[in-house]
Amino acid sequence: MKIYTRTGDEGKTGVIGGRVSKDDIRVEAYGTVDEVNAFVGEAIVRLDPAIHADLLQDLTEIQHELFDAGGDLAQAGKNRRYRVTAEMVTRLEALIDRYEQECPPLERFILPGGSPLSAALHVCRVLTRRAERLVVSLCREQETNVEVRRYLNRLSDFFFTVARVANVRAGMADVEYKRGVRVFHTDEKKDQGTT
Repeated sequence: MKIYTRTGDEGKTGVIGGRVSKDDIRVEAYGTVDEVNAFVGEAIVRLDPAIHADLLQDLTEIQHELFDAGGDLAQAGKNRRYRVTAEMVTRLEALIDRYEQECPPLERFILPGGSPLSAALHVCRVLTRRAERLVVSLCREQETNVEVRRYLNRLSDFFFTVARVANVRAGMADVEYKRGVRVFHTDEKKDQGTT
């Protein structure tokens, strides 16, 4: 099988159900999901499996789910078979809750950084937000699997959380945004009347 086909030389590409312009919103959406997947791979090669065995397993599963999400977004035909489900969103929420238990209370906005793994996971987070914005636009213009939009929304929260976990496990503090006041408060401080 040849890698190059020359079929895209005129600025068109194939989707499931036809051909569209390479800058079609559908192509932008699943192309950006593919970018997220590539950067998840980058994050994976930065982690130490001895320290992050759980995270390695979860990120590997997410790579498969992102491939499913891209496939869902690439469907423009009438007979669509979607793979991203509400159960996948629920699973991400459970992962976020579990990983969040490792993190110190969040009081200020944080900047991407700290450990190399944390920085890589923040790149995943911001690319996921971009993919989500494109899927929002796609959902407005064309029919697609709305569960992908929900999945990406939760996935960006997952990446934020595990970026913090990566710093915790590396013995590093989050890089806090120092120019603002504390914007997040723990329940304990609220109970004491502290603002």
